[in-house]
Amino acid sequence: MKRLFTILAIIMAVLATILSVLPLSNLAFFPALAALIFASMAYFLSKKSGDPKKIIHFIFLLSIISLVLSTYKAMFTETEVTNTEELKAKEKESKEDALEDLEELDLGDISIN
Repeated sequence: MKRLFTILAIIMAVLATILSVLPLSNLAFFPALAALIFASMAYFLSKKSGDPKKIIHFIFLLSIISLVLSTYKAMFTETEVTNTEELKAKEKESKEDALEDLEELDLGDISIN
């Protein structure tokens, strides 16, 4: 059981660390908390059996680093909304191009059976 919790904690801690450095760093909170829960279960199970706990300490470290990094990015990163007029103009232009392409298609000999 300790091995299962340790493996789950490692997977969640690595996933949280990877997500914390990506632009969607807010998603890292869930695997980091799951890693902390799994690591604490593995810690208490290994405490009873007297097994070494170095990997569990490493999992705690990874989880805490990813939580700190995600929290920092959530607090100090501002999203900027730029000029949306250009985006709207490009969207309108692409719709017009699509309509022109549809009009150019030759649909003369199509029959439905």
